[in-house]
Amino acid sequence: MHIDRRIGPSPRERGCQSGATCPDLFELADGNFAVIGAEATAALIGSLPADAGVGGDERIVVIPRELLVRAKAEIPDL
Repeated sequence: MHIDRRIGPSPRERGCQSGATCPDLFELADGNFAVIGAEATAALIGSLPADAGVGGDERIVVIPRELLVRAKAEIPDL
């Protein structure tokens, strides 16, 4: 796997003073996305719809709304 580019503004551009603890969004070379966010699997797993689940190698992460809204223009349609 390889990170191709950041999607949306950098943490510093969003006012984060510590790049080590700020949510971020990246497009990978294979077209998939990688997200840095707050791990919230235990808190949210009980709220998932009946047809959703979390695999053994998956986690639910939360990113700020502002990050995704500001990144929206850079996310490809397909």
